[in-house]
Amino acid sequence: MSKPFGLQPLIHAFAGGKLDRRAQLRQQTALRMAVKLAGDRAVIVENAEGGAQLAYFEEPGAPGLVHLGVSESGASIVAQAIEESALPAGHRLADLRSLAMQGLLGTHELAVLAQARSLLSWHQRHRYCANCGAPPQFAEAGYRRDCGSCNAQHFPRTDPVVIMAVTGPEGVLLGRGHAFQPGVYSALAGYMEPGETIEEAARREIFEETGVIAQEVRYHSSQPWPFPSSLMIGLLAKAGGGGIEIDATELEDARWFGRAELLDMLADRHRGGLKTPRAAAIAHHLIRAAVEELPGS
Repeated sequence: MSKPFGLQPLIHAFAGGKLDRRAQLRQQTALRMAVKLAGDRAVIVENAEGGAQLAYFEEPGAPGLVHLGVSESGASIVAQAIEESALPAGHRLADLRSLAMQGLLGTHELAVLAQARSLLSWHQRHRYCANCGAPPQFAEAGYRRDCGSCNAQHFPRTDPVVIMAVTGPEGVLLGRGHAFQPGVYSALAGYMEPGETIEEAARREIFEETGVIAQEVRYHSSQPWPFPSSLMIGLLAKAGGGGIEIDATELEDARWFGRAELLDMLADRHRGGLKTPRAAAIAHHLIRAAVEELPGS
C-alpha cells in the first residue's frame, strides 16, 4: 500500500518553527530578542562543544525591527538587518545554506532564520512603491509597507516553486543544472506562472526541461527556501510518454536512474561519484520517496 504522502511527519530544513505568529501580538512592547542578519548570513556564536548557536540580542527598540513571533518563554523575537562591519564582538557570520546543510542549528532556529531572511530581503528589495515610485513606510511590525503618496499597501510575497521527482519504467528521472556541484543530480524544478495550478506547472516544467510527459502528479511535502523567499512545493509525478529531449538552456544533463544506483547516490557511495542533494534539501526526500515506489522496494 502506498504511503499517504502529505500526511507523514516530515519536517525539512527551514520548516518547523515554534514561534507564535499571531498578528495581534506583533505590536507588543515586551522584551524583544533580536536575531541579526547581514544578507543571507546570520550572526551566530560558537558554543563550548565547538558547535554553533543562533545569537539573540536584547533589543528594546530600533527602527526597522521585523517581528517574527512570540517565543514559548514569552519574548518577542525580532529580526534586524546589519552591515558586516557591525558584527558584535565574539560572534561570527554564517550563511544559511551552510547552517542547514551541515546541521549546525536545530529545526526551530533554522525556521526562525528562514522567516527573518525572507522578510528582511523583501524590505531591502521594496524601498519604492511599485504604484507611484515614492518610498513606502515601514508598517505592521514589518509585514506591510504603506505608501504615503498614493495610499497603496504592499505586503511580503512568497514565490511558489514546483519541484518534482518523476518515476517511470526506467526508474527516476533526474536532471543536472549548469551550476550544480560536480556529480550532483536532482529533482526537476521551476517557478509557477500566473494562472497555473500546481499540477499544470509541474507538467509544464517536466516537459519543457526534458520532453517527458507527466500524467499523474501528487503532493509530497513543502519547504520554505529563503533565497530570497520561495516555497518549494514537493511533488511526485509519473511519466506517461515522451523521450528525453533536454532544454540545454535549463539543464546540462537529464537521465533515468535505476533503484540500485539511486540508493548508492543517496548514501553517498556511488562508484562514479554521482550524488543527490543532501538531506537538508527537499529534493533528497522526494528522490528517496520515488525510489520507494520503484519495483523491488
